[in-house]
Amino acid sequence: MKKIIFAVLISCLLLTGCGKYNKNSIINNIEKKIKNGYKLSGSLNVINNDENYDYDVDVYKKNDNYKVVITNKNNDHTQIILKNKDGVYVLTPALNKSFKFQSDWPYNNSQIYLLNALLNDLKNDKDLEFKEKDDKYVFKSKVKYVNNTKLDYQKLVLGKDLAFEKVIVYDKDGIEAMTMVFDNIDYSYKFKSNEFDLDTVLSNSEEELKETSSLEDVIYPLYIPSGTKLVNEDKIKKDNGERVIMNYDGDKSFLLVEETSEVFNEFTVIPTIGEPYQLMDTLGVVTNNSLSWTSGGIDYYLVSEVLSQDEMIEVAQSISGIVSMK
Repeated sequence: MKKIIFAVLISCLLLTGCGKYNKNSIINNIEKKIKNGYKLSGSLNVINNDENYDYDVDVYKKNDNYKVVITNKNNDHTQIILKNKDGVYVLTPALNKSFKFQSDWPYNNSQIYLLNALLNDLKNDKDLEFKEKDDKYVFKSKVKYVNNTKLDYQKLVLGKDLAFEKVIVYDKDGIEAMTMVFDNIDYSYKFKSNEFDLDTVLSNSEEELKETSSLEDVIYPLYIPSGTKLVNEDKIKKDNGERVIMNYDGDKSFLLVEETSEVFNEFTVIPTIGEPYQLMDTLGVVTNNSLSWTSGGIDYYLVSEVLSQDEMIEVAQSISGIVSMK
């Protein structure tokens, strides 16, 4: 009998560290908790150079269905990523439109606000680091942001009761790029039968955006790749506003279009290729050779055959509401 008790104690020491959690037991615990879905709320901070963008985030996840509601705290503008049996959508209720993707989202990328994506990052990192510090459990793992290879690793902080507290994503220079703070997570949330229905989600989103009829100022990118310059700019009148086409030529040529956004009278679904991408103050659409987004009543479209996705994102992130010189 003494031998049995001794063996049990030894097993306890090896597996749990005298009653404390170890790396594997925590991962197993997370996997069990999120198995049946969850509803969470929290705050996301995205840093671009010296600018900070803050969002309220609500996530609903059940089986293969996802609903992510992202609200910009500065302008109260809301966008929604919805995944259901029909596909992946990025809804912009204020414009009464949605992009529809044939996409593997969210399984092809790290996702800072999805618990199952964080779990996959932990499980897929063979060099996963783990430590206890100040009654917290901290994981350091590699990340896979396919559309932004500058993002390198993340730190996931859990409380002593294994509650998710925050995730910080760092770039290759060890500089903080994004932080997600979890305020509340409900693992027994009662989902409505139409929780992930496109029409229901849209009807529950009430936001109006005043249509802009003119481009008062052309906004130029503050970052332009070396050996590239603006060689041509055309301003065109359209039925419901204006469009500016800027041609940048050189070693890293690209085309940048800015035009007044159209608010559709009826909800419109626009089929598209690419992936949803969190770009500064808004969700954009990124492909191998293009990047499009809407901000401040202006639609932006950037296309290039030679810029990498990282370079396109850098150009796009240098375009802000501040009018700059050519």
